[in-house]
Amino acid sequence: MSAVGDRLELTIGPVAHGGVCVARHQGRVVFVRHTLPGERVVARLIDVRSRFARADVIDVLDPSPHRVAPACPYAIPGGCGGCDWQHAEAAYQRQLKSTVVGEQLTRLAGLQREVAVEPTGTDLGWRTRVQFAVDDQGRAGFHPWRSHAVLPVERCAIAHPAVEALDIEGRRWPAARAVEAAVGVATGSHSVLVTRSDGRRRLIGDRRLIEVVRGRRFRLRPTTFWQVHPAAADLLIGAIVSGVTPAPGERVLDLYAGAGLFAAFLAESVGSSGRVVAVEGDRGAAADASVNLAEFDTVEVRRADVAEFLAAAADRGERFDIVVADPPRTGLGPPNARRICALRPRAIGYVACDPAALARDLAVFSEAGYQAVSVRAFDIFPQTHHVECVAILRPEP
Repeated sequence: MSAVGDRLELTIGPVAHGGVCVARHQGRVVFVRHTLPGERVVARLIDVRSRFARADVIDVLDPSPHRVAPACPYAIPGGCGGCDWQHAEAAYQRQLKSTVVGEQLTRLAGLQREVAVEPTGTDLGWRTRVQFAVDDQGRAGFHPWRSHAVLPVERCAIAHPAVEALDIEGRRWPAARAVEAAVGVATGSHSVLVTRSDGRRRLIGDRRLIEVVRGRRFRLRPTTFWQVHPAAADLLIGAIVSGVTPAPGERVLDLYAGAGLFAAFLAESVGSSGRVVAVEGDRGAAADASVNLAEFDTVEVRRADVAEFLAAAADRGERFDIVVADPPRTGLGPPNARRICALRPRAIGYVACDPAALARDLAVFSEAGYQAVSVRAFDIFPQTHHVECVAILRPEP
């Protein structure tokens, strides 16, 4: 096998999870970035392992008809590592993501399911939360693919205009290692969190962001998790509520509740005779949820580790009609999936930002008697390989 830095002429095969496509050289798999299926390219090896290698494109000899010029000058081989698919038409990006979701469901969960990734309507200028790295000269930028180096930039094509208006890239940030910008688009609230090289933090701007979803206001700390696409919260609320169909009087468990987004609309649905328990492990996010859900006498916010809460609930023999979970990228994991099933809900709503983690957990749910009756996917991270999925599960008859 050739060594790192060598050039290979490759014929590109199918898309793979992670924003790359698959090629083969001398019987070994090569994951190649900045390519599209069917292309013939010259690529440079950047990582060589015993079973596979990674490469980035140098030249495209035979381009795909779906190839376009990137909107961002940094979305090129050797450039910013954030956007994986700017060289592809937007509709074709969603087609590639649909292929990845379907492949992960088939390979890891045994589900033969075609899932069309649904558009959000905004493919550029959407990201309302951006974390910049800072180089040793105080310039803001991003990391290249699989690198800790910092590439200074003048602007980010996927950053929301309100983020760009903060002029993070146009300023110098001495003694800083990271700068995080966040905006509340509907209200104009904004904050900049500067992390110094010694770990200390400094906040510029609003101490609380205000987000508005379906007429409801949510107050949250700049560090509290919130979906980064302006359309995401509304899309996910619609998918969850229509999927689990909460009814008046039902008991609902909202896991990884964050600032209380799902809990608020679930509480509206179950009404004054129902109950919602919102579980969040982060102290700041739990405090935000308590404020955002204060109007509901039927909502209880618990600051607790999700695994510990589920284990204790199962030991107590608690039952919930509905469980909603929005875990981090690593997913629920088999123990938590089994603990949720032990609560015997009639419906489970699972929000996942990694189709591989989702598929692995769906396999566990299936073993425990719960089947995915629907899986939807949303393109709330356009230009990147990330995709948000919502699975609705119900017990087998």
